[in-house]
Amino acid sequence: MKLIADGKAGLLYAGDRTIPCSIGKSGLIAAADKKEGDGASPIGVWPLRGVLLRPDRVTVTLPAGLQLPWRWIRLDDGWSDGAEDPAYNCPVRHPHGFSAERLWRDDGLYDVVVVLGYNDTPPMPGAGSAIFLHCRRGEAATEGCIAIAKEALVELLPSLVPDDAVEIR
Repeated sequence: MKLIADGKAGLLYAGDRTIPCSIGKSGLIAAADKKEGDGASPIGVWPLRGVLLRPDRVTVTLPAGLQLPWRWIRLDDGWSDGAEDPAYNCPVRHPHGFSAERLWRDDGLYDVVVVLGYNDTPPMPGAGSAIFLHCRRGEAATEGCIAIAKEALVELLPSLVPDDAVEIR
């Protein structure tokens, strides 16, 4: 299934479902112009790489039929956002010698994360990192990701397969 994140409408289209979504606080940007920390969501089609789940906030029973590769988030998991880091835009473990955001968060945004294949083959330092489909908090904008309600994201997971992608437009 191809997901479509319509940034102007604030909607994620998933098959026959229409789900309210948030995008980056700075709006949409051409992928070629994306920069680390700009708060914009990169326009383009990005493959779904896998799922990260926080074990204490996702039911013990995984969504039935989960087909994407997945793993549990650990307390020390991070994602490198330091442009000088050789592991830029890759998962890392804390403590980490470069800038890296923590995936184990108190605010619930990363309880369920679908990792998008943005700037990852290979990562270009400074071109943006950690572009995810993750849980939404109210209607708050993101730092460049796509966010939907946690319940909607959990419900969507079983319909996603390894060849799927999300188009941000």
